[in-house]
Amino acid sequence: MMKMAVIKNRYEFVFLFDVENGNPNGDPDAGGMPRLDSETSHGLVSDVCIKRKIRNYIEVTKEEEVGFKIYVKEKAVLNRQHELAYKEYDLKPETNKLPKDEKESVMITNWMCNNFFDIRTFGAVMTNAVNAGQVRGPVQMNFSKSIDPVLPGELTITRMAVTKEEDLEKERTMGKKFIVPYGLYRCEGYISAYFAEKTSFSEEDLELLWEAMINMFEHDHSAGRGKMVARKLYVFKHDSKLGNAPSHKLFDLIKINRIVSSNEPIRSFNDYDIVANRDDLPSNVEMTEKIDGL
Repeated sequence: MMKMAVIKNRYEFVFLFDVENGNPNGDPDAGGMPRLDSETSHGLVSDVCIKRKIRNYIEVTKEEEVGFKIYVKEKAVLNRQHELAYKEYDLKPETNKLPKDEKESVMITNWMCNNFFDIRTFGAVMTNAVNAGQVRGPVQMNFSKSIDPVLPGELTITRMAVTKEEDLEKERTMGKKFIVPYGLYRCEGYISAYFAEKTSFSEEDLELLWEAMINMFEHDHSAGRGKMVARKLYVFKHDSKLGNAPSHKLFDLIKINRIVSSNEPIRSFNDYDIVANRDDLPSNVEMTEKIDGL
């Protein structure tokens, strides 16, 4: 894999996406219903859910290219992934241990970073029986939260077919489906240039990350998830590795105001006004809107 320039700047981002008549992130602890803040009823989407969709987009569009394999994917056996690195250097893994030679140990971990996009982006704990080390990824994000409380609905669905022979005389079988009628979700994230140096996260990787976030829902449609759309992506670029302003103050520059009466339910992205306050942006931080025309 040809070495690309590692990012040299700190970034933060605010990502807005919405769901209509779908379940953006089922909660296995609640029978698969949409995740909720139990005290406020605001909808939640886990960071793991968003990272999964980014991984899926990369797998669809780039995995055949050298350096863009996906480490955490369906039916992946992680120890087999680690063995690829040992085979590359003709080394034999020792159970639960990295090579004793520090140079060889670094080579194994670096090979994993260089060949798997999600490792050099999000990091990975690879200290399994076939040990490939551990890295902290430069890209991290919080749980996404809906701007307003959401009220999930539980719908009964029917199926004309049956699964078992003994159910053949039944007229139909019944099931359940959860939906959020509408919710606009806000995700906030961070990108560290210092951790990027550890994993070789490059400028090309960064652009691919933005591309994935903008387009990932277009390759993730299902009846259960309803209509999910990437609405806005605001990126804050500092002019240094260390950064020039606290992340929370930059996040506060993006305001989301409801423009319909508090008595009316939110049912559309157009029920909100999105304001990006550039007047209070620090002079050494650049703000870019990555999704235009919405």
